[in-house]
Amino acid sequence: MAYLTLFSVWLLPLLFAITFHEAAHGFVARAFGDDTASKLGRVSLNPIKHIDPFGTVLLPALLLLTGSPFLFGYAKPVPVRFRALHPQRAGMILIAAAGPLTNLVLAIISAASFHLLAYLPRTPALWLAENLKNAILINVFLAVFNLFPIPPLDGGRIAVGVLPQFLARPLSRLEPYGLPLLLILLVVLPAVGTRMGYDFSFVSQVISFFSKTLIGAILHITGNT
Repeated sequence: MAYLTLFSVWLLPLLFAITFHEAAHGFVARAFGDDTASKLGRVSLNPIKHIDPFGTVLLPALLLLTGSPFLFGYAKPVPVRFRALHPQRAGMILIAAAGPLTNLVLAIISAASFHLLAYLPRTPALWLAENLKNAILINVFLAVFNLFPIPPLDGGRIAVGVLPQFLARPLSRLEPYGLPLLLILLVVLPAVGTRMGYDFSFVSQVISFFSKTLIGAILHITGNT
């Protein structure tokens, strides 16, 4: 039962986080004229529609089993036909931003919900408190991680949309190599650095710094500090 409880307090916040994140991309894409995701059923709060077997399940499990100092994963990307967007550049930026912004909103709602725990019996209040705590951690981490400026992450696509063309074009060409590059930066380099006696986990440290800063700010504005 203890393992089932531990599983539930991490699984539920994770499913909510990735589901709302991906559905937000599809919803904003539809608002800007591209109904591709809508036709494929991706503008949905059904988590099964968004789970990627490798990115959502196998990759985090593999990193956990290998003792990686940094765990991450991803959901099935929402398809977007950028040529169908009106206006195209603003649509691309706002579609990409919709996912991380949704995660930040979920983190704020989760933090604000701590004030309701006093009205619940002790046992469900403790279980819900763990869910809310993990929801804040997961949603803030997903927002910060996805804003890292490397395509195909949302931050990379935002950067491609706001940068001048002479910078946006070479950055956009990184998209097919973005995830392998992130694996090198987050997993391979730190592992190599550890063997050599150096700390190469600078990307993890940057993401951790911004995540902790955001969590502190969210707790403050929701009256939890």
